[in-house]
Amino acid sequence: MSVVVIEFISLDGIVSDPDGSAGTPYGGWAFRHGPEAVAGDKFRLGRVLDEGILLLGRTTWELFARLWPGRDDPFAARMNAVPKLVVSRGTPDVSVWANSRLMEGDLADAVRAERRDVVVTGSLGVVAALRKEDLVDEYRLLTFPVVLGQGRRLFPAGSEPAELECLSAERVGAAVLTRHGRAAR
Repeated sequence: MSVVVIEFISLDGIVSDPDGSAGTPYGGWAFRHGPEAVAGDKFRLGRVLDEGILLLGRTTWELFARLWPGRDDPFAARMNAVPKLVVSRGTPDVSVWANSRLMEGDLADAVRAERRDVVVTGSLGVVAALRKEDLVDEYRLLTFPVVLGQGRRLFPAGSEPAELECLSAERVGAAVLTRHGRAAR
């Protein structure tokens, strides 16, 4: 089992509001680069989506639950079919998106007990909690050629240091997909 974090990210490390759904003044920055940079399996998840599980915070899950069920392309079929675990203090109606269920108990314990690969997208609070527990094995970052100057950062000031190694880098439309994994210990 491995934990893979995927994020759209700006050159200055901002990950918030890449699609504009949060209504921030700088929102939609990733989607301004056209569909070739954001559509389909740009994070090269492949079998991870077929055999793994998505772990989403409530806000990201609610956004995706409005977007993915109405789509019918091959990647949407994978997103709709993958089991989804929702981290929430409230009780969202998880029946609105197939294969979703609320996480029960402690986040770190649930991830440690999971036998499948875990993919976390968006969900900065979840990512921070997993990073604090040293549970993130890989970051797949789609970096866009934009500097935002404000917004939430993937690695905010004061984050714990982490040793990573670059596993790959490739151009994807206007962006660059990098994969960073744990450095050998």
